[in-house]
Formats: sequence, structure tokens, C-alpha cells
Amino acid sequence: MSRNQVFSICGMCTVRCPIQAEVVDGRCASVQGNPYAAGINGAICARGGAGLALLNDDERPRYPLIRAGGRGEGKWRRASWDEALDYVAEKLASVSSSHGGKSILFSDRGGPFRDLHQAFLRALGSPNYCNHDVSCARNVHHAAQSVFGFGRQDLVYDLKNARHVVLQTRNIFESINVKEVNDLLEGMENGCKLTVIDIRATNTSAKADRFFMVRPGSDYAFNLAAIHVLLEEGLYDSEFAAAWIQDLEELRGFVAPYTPEWAEEETGIPAADIASFTRALAKAKPAVVWHPGWMTARYTDSFHVCRSIYIINALLGAIGAKGGLPFSNKPGDVSRKGLRPLAGLFDAVKEKRADGVGWRYPHFDSGPGLLHLAFKAIETEDPYPVKAYIAYRHDPLMAMPDPESQKRILEKLDLLVSVTFSWSDTAWFSDVVLPLSTYLERESIIGCKNGLKPYFFVRKRAVAPIFDTKADWEIICGLAKKLKLDPLCFDSIEDIWRYQLDGTGVSIEDFDATGMVQLSDAPLYRKREGFQFNTPSGKIEIVSAKLEKAGLPSLKPYQRPVAPGAGSFRITFGRCPVHTQGHTVNNPLLCEQMPENVLWINKAAGEKMRIADGEEVEVSSTGRCARIKAKLTEFIHPEAVFMVHGFGHTLPVESRAFGKGVSDGCLMPGGLEIWDSSGGGIAMQEHFVKIRKL
Repeated sequence: MSRNQVFSICGMCTVRCPIQAEVVDGRCASVQGNPYAAGINGAICARGGAGLALLNDDERPRYPLIRAGGRGEGKWRRASWDEALDYVAEKLASVSSSHGGKSILFSDRGGPFRDLHQAFLRALGSPNYCNHDVSCARNVHHAAQSVFGFGRQDLVYDLKNARHVVLQTRNIFESINVKEVNDLLEGMENGCKLTVIDIRATNTSAKADRFFMVRPGSDYAFNLAAIHVLLEEGLYDSEFAAAWIQDLEELRGFVAPYTPEWAEEETGIPAADIASFTRALAKAKPAVVWHPGWMTARYTDSFHVCRSIYIINALLGAIGAKGGLPFSNKPGDVSRKGLRPLAGLFDAVKEKRADGVGWRYPHFDSGPGLLHLAFKAIETEDPYPVKAYIAYRHDPLMAMPDPESQKRILEKLDLLVSVTFSWSDTAWFSDVVLPLSTYLERESIIGCKNGLKPYFFVRKRAVAPIFDTKADWEIICGLAKKLKLDPLCFDSIEDIWRYQLDGTGVSIEDFDATGMVQLSDAPLYRKREGFQFNTPSGKIEIVSAKLEKAGLPSLKPYQRPVAPGAGSFRITFGRCPVHTQGHTVNNPLLCEQMPENVLWINKAAGEKMRIADGEEVEVSSTGRCARIKAKLTEFIHPEAVFMVHGFGHTLPVESRAFGKGVSDGCLMPGGLEIWDSSGGGIAMQEHFVKIRKL
């Protein structure tokens, strides 16, 4: 019997925890967290534990498929890899010949492996790389840029050293990042206080010292009142503010009317509670983490919710502080050389982005763009036609609102390709499905994890592919060879690794011992003395010149959210501990844990409609309707209903998920048009539904 351990990276969600797989006689026997990874403690979550079920699932795409009927009909013909890559390459070449390389769009889940995808787009001559962030954290990223001049990932959440953590639009114990969960639990064991602000009670709020159930859409009001108390009562870090915060008097004047008494009327939270919470928070400064949120594609003012959170952290002196939001370190910050970028193989594309980011919308970061605006370009052909789209591990038909409108837009494409390890609505609607090997069957390019202690990491395949699937580098480099896109025509992953590591002083053999290469001996808390923020003033800027130039207010006056009409509720959604959006609901193990979603309804509101707990009800929005079981509970605000995202699958190839639960996106007609103009995120919780007893 042969037995060996393989260090790799989980692929069950976008956190990508370091893992260790045990392989016995060529078969993967078990998966656990990498015991050498700090904060992981050898653990994985339920989703990571179901990786073996994904590996052995015969209902995932097992070989290349080319559409043989109309889009979405489910008529396919099996193809060889050579034929499938030829087909895609010929279509891409045809689109490029007719409209230019700029007419090709690519989207993925973002993360540490995107460099290969960006290199491929550059080789094609397209600026149109996007990720999923428009339906996740674009508002957070742009809020950070507007205040600090750098993005959200340039700061670290030092949870285990914090004295007070505030979670608002971050359900940390259900949307699980194993290291963050462990760090926060360690911090709480050491006396850290936890406050949760949400429209419903969650597993996270159950562990909190304070829980505020706010009126849906009123988070900004709560935050403005907290700023008011900090400034009015002199509770902020005045020394830090004098050295690092620009425009403090403008902020003071802006929040003057936003008292806790005013906020009580908006949020439903007693003024005294808001004030006492803020005073307690100030006592913990600067070791405070008010998390700016994860999935913030919620309201039309979510950007300003995130921005107000960053401002509060700054007022408390938490920016750059141990136990607060210290600066994230890149390799250069610890006197090491970073990975050689694959995108550097090609010159940057000078064409304008189809989504308008960087020119029509100069206040947005042009890196990953805004996918809903790229879809608008497909629909209108303004500023030019977009005729080919590759969705890599990305399912916008499930992740974004109004799939029927999306389908009408995607019908205008000459080519739609899905690269995926699980079936999805987008894959089912595609022209070609290129089956991706699961993370246990594939290698990936080397990644770099920035943070207090930055490191390189590598994903290695634990076992050979069970079906006729390929790794992403094999697919991308295979297409590059068909299209003669030298020098992206790598023959092996080892060749890619050697290219990436050139000049770093690290060899691929250095990963053998732990799967990682540490770039510093200890966590580095960079000093704030001599530091400059990447803003015109070099300081934290309350007033953003970029926003003001775009005609957008840096300090936006609060607008009361629209109240649901009689018999209506604001539809909200979120995560659970055992599923990752839509791509795990057909997993054999995870489906058993949670086979369908239910609709949370406030108990009093449900009883008023004579709805019983567990009873099936009809939920509808502007002609779209579905049936779902009701969960009556006191732990949700009476203006809202809630469901776990990712259900409502209708694909016959997913026997376990078929017909189970409801998709929230289907209840958001016109949702692509409702977005935050300051932050770019789609506003997916600005929709209302009616509930009817059957």
C-alpha cells in the first residue's frame, strides 16, 4: 500500500484555505486543513470536507460538450478536447477578425490565480477582464480607495488581537473563512467584545455581546449616528486624526444633524443603545475592527455604508494599528521579490473597457471592472460590440439578478463558453462547456498571500483526473497554442512555476515541506510614521477629489429607504455554513445537510397572514412567482424576508438539487439596472416581494 500527503489549496469557495490531502494507492482518502498554515489549525469547514464528494460526483461535467440545439435546451454532443479547443479558438479568431480582440469578455471568481486569465486576455488584445465582485465586494473596494487611495486588501483584519469587533454585512460564523473564524474565537477567548448589526439574528449574532436588529436599508443611519457620538463627545483618537485625517471639520459639520435620537427613528434602535455602544467601542481603541463587509451588493447606498465604516475605523486610530486594521504586507515590504507576473508577457491593452470603467466612470478601479455594465455593452454594442464571453468558474445567471434578462442579452453573443467543474445555469446556456478538473485533480499557478506575514503557496494535484477534464492552465495554454499566442504556450505547469519564481530566490522544491514558502520570519506591523496613503494629500481623505469630480458626494446625505407596501416585504438573502452560492447544492454530501432553502418570515407578520411554520407559500415579484416553505421566526425584521442564496436549480443533470427551493435572483426583475453609482455594486436587496398563503 502506498500512502502520501499532498499539500494543496481548497477550491470549494473563494477563501481557498491551505489543505493537506492524504492519497492511498492513487486515490484521495481524506482532506484536512494544512497543519502548517497559521490560523487554520488543521481544520476545514463542512464545504471543504465535502471535496471528496465533488471529486467522485458523476453528475459534474465529465468531458467537453458542444451545443447541438438552441441555447438552454440541454442538447449537447460530446467532443474531444482537440475538437472543443479548435471550436473555441476558431470562434474567438472569427470574433477578433470581425470586431477586434476587444470584443472578447472574460469573467472569473477573482482571487490569487487570475494572473493567468489576465495574461490570456492581454494576448487576445482585450481589456475586458471582469470578476464576480459586482455582486459581492466592489462597494467595499471602492470605498477603501476613496478614503485611503488603496483597495480593501491592503488592510488586514487583526481579529485575534482586537479588543472590540463589529460585524455589519459580515456573517463570519456562517460565511466561513477558517482562519478568520479561528482568529476571532481566539480574540473573544482573550476578552474581545463582539457586536453584530444585521436585519436578522444569525449564528454570528448568537455569539455577540451586542446585537442590533436594524431596519433593512438603514445601516448608513446607524453609522452616521456613531460618527456623531465619536466627534460630539470627543471619543475619537484626536492625535491620530490630527496627523492622518484630512477634512475632519467637513465631517463634523456633515454629521451634526445625525444624532442617535434621529437614528432611532430610522433604524429602530434606541438612541441610548447607539450611544452606549459607541462609547464602549471608543474605550477599545485603537484595537478595534469594524469590518467593512464582505457581500455588500445590497442597497443603493452600500458604498457609503462601507465608506462610513472605514471612516469610523480611522477615527478610532485603528488604521495601521495592531488589533485593528494594520497594513497588509506584499513581498517588497519584507525585502523580498514578488512573483513574476504572467500578464507581463504582453503589453497592457490600450483599448477602452466595454463597461466604461476607467473612462466613462473614472472613479472606478479598472482592474476587474463591472460585469453588469459589460452585459449592458453586449446588449447595446456601446462603445463597441462584445461578441464572445468566457465564464470561468462563474455563474452570473445564478449570482446576479434577473436571469431572464441576462439570457436575452447573452443571446446576442457569437460565442459563450463555460469553464466549470460543476453544472450551472450559465454552463447550461453556453455554446461550449469545457470541464475543469476539481481542485484535488489539478495544479494551479503559484499564488501569493499578502498579509502581516506574506507567503507564496502552490496548489498541486492530489490525484489524476477521474474523468476527461483538464486544469485551467491546460485549457488556457491549449487555447493559446491553437491561437498561436506565444509566449503563453507553456507545455507544463512546471514551466509556468519556473517562470513565476524567476528572480525570487525560491525554487519549486522549496514548497515540498509545507506547501508554502514564508517570506518573513514573523508578522510585521508596519509603523505609521513616515507612511503615506495613496491620496493627493498622503492622508486619509474624508472628501474624495475623484468622487467629487465625477459629480458624486463624498459625504452623501442619508435617504430613508423605501418601505414595503401593504403585504410586501424586502427580499434579502445570504449564506449558510454548508453551501457556497449555487455550486454546492448538488454536492452529494452537502445536499444531505441542507437540501433546500426556506423563507424566513417574521412570526407576527406570518401569523397575521395565517401562515403556519413549515407551510409552503407563494412568493412573487412583478409576475415572477415561486413556491417555498415558510420559516416563521422572531429573529428577522418584520419588513424583510430572507432566503439562503443559490437554490432553485432547474437543470435535469442535477438530480439532487433539481426543483429544490427558490432562486432569489429570479425575483429581482430589472435588477441589472439597480446599482450603486458611487461604488459600482448591484443593489440586490432593493427588491420587494409579496407572500401569499396557498
